[in-house]
Amino acid sequence: MAEPIFPESEFRARLARLQGEMAKAGLDALLLTTAADIFYVTGFLTRFWESPARPWFLLAPGSGDPVAVIPSIGEHLMSQTWISDIRTWDAPNPCDDGVSLLSATIDELLGKAAVIGAPMGLETHLRMPLCDYLQVTKTIAPRRFADGTVVVQRTREVKSEAEIAKIRTICDIAHQTFEDISEIARAGHSMDAVFRDFQASLLGHGADWVSYVAGAASPGGYDDVISPATAAPLALGDVLMLDTGAVKDGYFCDFDRNFFVGPPSDAVRRTQAALWDATDDALSALRPGMRAFDAHRILSKGLEKRDVIPCGGRMGHGLGVTLTEWPSFTPLDNTELREGMVLTLEPSAFVEGKRFLVHEENIVLRADGPELLTQRAPREARII
Repeated sequence: MAEPIFPESEFRARLARLQGEMAKAGLDALLLTTAADIFYVTGFLTRFWESPARPWFLLAPGSGDPVAVIPSIGEHLMSQTWISDIRTWDAPNPCDDGVSLLSATIDELLGKAAVIGAPMGLETHLRMPLCDYLQVTKTIAPRRFADGTVVVQRTREVKSEAEIAKIRTICDIAHQTFEDISEIARAGHSMDAVFRDFQASLLGHGADWVSYVAGAASPGGYDDVISPATAAPLALGDVLMLDTGAVKDGYFCDFDRNFFVGPPSDAVRRTQAALWDATDDALSALRPGMRAFDAHRILSKGLEKRDVIPCGGRMGHGLGVTLTEWPSFTPLDNTELREGMVLTLEPSAFVEGKRFLVHEENIVLRADGPELLTQRAPREARII
């Protein structure tokens, strides 16, 4: 039997918080269908989600324990979690892929007037065929679905100490890999080889898998950080950026580091220092009770007062069982920042023209301000 990632008490505490939020929202149950949400409540962790052939359901009632309605291939693994009520069907079934079993479970557990929450808002998706969702909606009437996004967000965005420890562990693993950069990247190495070696090093240091690697290398900064790596070799004068979302026990880190391939230009050096100093402003100023837009303001103003131009877009976000979570540090996001949130600080600024640099750290927000989960980058990026 696999060792559970967390004790049952951790999951029961999460369920209790979800049920408290359900009561506030007037919901009688919550239907969860995504890997992150189901893992969060149950501890059911598998890479099998990469296959889109089967839907998975977890029904969390307003009181009592959740019920898993899942393909039979997952019964053994789910039985090793704290969930005891597991109902299965042989999937994929092109005629009835869990529709009748899910509908019957809802009919058994919930009264005719029940309102069932399902995440429907930003940063959510429904992981089942839309036609099947519509069929379930029709079959369970007069029960109905309603938006349960806030219930899930308010619960997941504040981390327990056990979750924070997991995130700190994967941050430490990524830090060790960044420390090994001289074994991974130097002038003449191709970027695609750097990407492969970087991922291999993350795994070698203890990551379970590497869901995300991004990066760029060009002189005077970079103008794109999401494209696949090419065979182009690193050259003197390049700024190399590597960014990773590696995973340990279901939890992500998400931070980057810049490296200079040979001595940097004055403009690059000045922009890198401004990013570090603006991050320092946020580390000093952020407190619970502020809003997400306050974090954006602190970071962008911190860049402007150091005579660099902030890039558009967000300057940080939530972090946890997915690579990015709510909130987003933009001028429009008024999400309240609360104690226990795990967040990224991610300012970016233009160097010259369209070339820019980005810098990212991971924090947990405590009552007296941020606590770093990453080991702070040096103010002047390392020369390789």
